[in-house]
Amino acid sequence: MTIPHKPTDLGIGRPIATYDNYADAQRAVDYLSDNGFPVEHLTIVGSDLRQVERVLGRMTSWKAALTGAGTGAWFGALVGLLLALFAESGTAVLVIIGWCLLAGAVFGAIWGWLAHLLTFGQRDFSAVGLTVATRFDVYCTPEEAPRAIDMLARMPAAPSKS
Repeated sequence: MTIPHKPTDLGIGRPIATYDNYADAQRAVDYLSDNGFPVEHLTIVGSDLRQVERVLGRMTSWKAALTGAGTGAWFGALVGLLLALFAESGTAVLVIIGWCLLAGAVFGAIWGWLAHLLTFGQRDFSAVGLTVATRFDVYCTPEEAPRAIDMLARMPAAPSKS
């Protein structure tokens, strides 16, 4: 199997419009759909990708352990619920869930602390990553492209955002 290297390799046709944001590209496809165009001939392709990472704060060993404990507690509670399906009394259900939650929290705290320790200070912050496109092209199959271009030329301007 070969990996496609350009949009035409994906079998999506040719570009018929370019937009600065996804909402405008979506609006164009929606306009074509509302006017009876067979939208199965269209593809929206995001290009010029950027990796954006929003730094949330400093990560300490204690924060790593606390985050790990929270994650471990949720996982432990889930395991406890699954094990509790086989319990015979209501009290046993609560005991099983409680012990699994506690064990998960302890294990998660140790794991979080250890994982942070093993980074050797090279990532002492927490962050959320996101990949964003800076350009959106609408592609159309070659046989329908002229009709789509003509229809988009008649599309009303977007309402102003004031």
